[in-house]
Order: sequence, then C-alpha cells, then structure tokens
Amino acid sequence: MARLSKNMKEATAQIDKSVAYSLTDAAGLMKSISKTKFDASVDIAVKLGVDPRQANQMVRGVVTLPHGTGKEVKVLALVTADKEAEAKEAGADYVGLEDYIAKLKDGWTDVDVIITMPSVMGKLGALGRILGPRGLMPNPKTGTVTMEVGKAVSDVKKGKIDFKVDKFGIIHCAIGKSSFDASKIVDNASELLQTILKLKPSASKGIYMQSVYMSSTMSPSIRIDEKSI
Repeated sequence: MARLSKNMKEATAQIDKSVAYSLTDAAGLMKSISKTKFDASVDIAVKLGVDPRQANQMVRGVVTLPHGTGKEVKVLALVTADKEAEAKEAGADYVGLEDYIAKLKDGWTDVDVIITMPSVMGKLGALGRILGPRGLMPNPKTGTVTMEVGKAVSDVKKGKIDFKVDKFGIIHCAIGKSSFDASKIVDNASELLQTILKLKPSASKGIYMQSVYMSSTMSPSIRIDEKSI
C-alpha cells in the first residue's frame, strides 16, 4: 500500500468524511488543504443517476465560467481566408486551414480547442482518430463549429468549457485554480452545477444528482451537500 505524504495526512485530517459540506465551506476548506508548490487545478466530479448507454439519458453541455478556468487555453481556428482576420482579432493562437490540417495529420495536437466552420468539417473527417480521443474534434453542440468564429474564440478564451457524462455516469470538470478566491470558486462551481441540473434528461428516474465532490490537484476530495446547490 502506498504511504501517504505528510501534507496528504494533514489535509485528510482536516476533512470530516461523515459530513457533506456546503459549497461555500467546501471551497474554503479546499483552499486550506491545497499545499502544492504550483497553482493546483480545482475540479468538480458529479455522479449522475443516468444510464449513459441510453441516448435519451446522455448529459452533455457547455458553460461559461464567470471567472474562467485560470488556464491559458490555446485555440486553433481552422477557417477560410475570409475568416482569418476575425479569428486573429478574437485571440486565436493559431489560424489557418490546409497547413494546420497537414500538421494535425502528422500528429501535432498542441492545442486545447479547435474551432472551425461548417464548410470545413468535411476536411476533418479523416482526422477523427487523432482528434476524437483527445477531445479536440469540433462539434456544433459545443459551439466549436460555427460561422461566428470570432465570438466562439472569444467565449473559449473567457472560460467557456464543454462537459459530457462518461460511461460511469460521472462528469469531471476543472473549474478554476487554488489561487482563486473562495468566492470565485463558488461562483464557477455554482454555474456548472446549475447548468447540469437544467440538463436533466426526462428519461432519468430517481435521484438525478447523486453525489458531488470537489478536489484540487494532489488533495483528498471533499463531499458537497447536494441540497446546498
């Protein structure tokens, strides 16, 4: 069995596992137990009472976090020449088309989000095996396939993220950094959780939001009282 580090033991001792904390208390506690030398990511894990194998119980959406994720998001805009200036002005890190498609085919994936236009999607079909497993394939449902390229780039840079329930019925999302004020962590978490609640499938029976946990990189998790959301 792996031995717990001194910091992990101290952090674990501060958490009462028998208690489900309010979102505000959880954010404050998470900041106090985060002892990494780097700016740790703050994550939310939500277990839903859905069967992801059923199409009518799939939960997927997008949300713009009020205070962003704290992460510098690298955006590639695969657009035609008439949209290049719009993408660059909005803050896209890489802008182009054929040259970047060739780079992607060669295995280059040093980006976080790819935004493109409906007319370009046909060119990306052959890249499914490269982009799909990395979560980089543009999708109209997440707003990354659009004619409003500038707005899409700007939204992503401001903190727009997409989420999807995994095969175990869990949604994992990074909602900020441990350096954020507790109030900002609460705001971001609330925005995500309220969005997930609004997306409850009509086919879902029983308890929808079964458990919610908050954690930071290399910290134990903190259970959040679902009733406080």
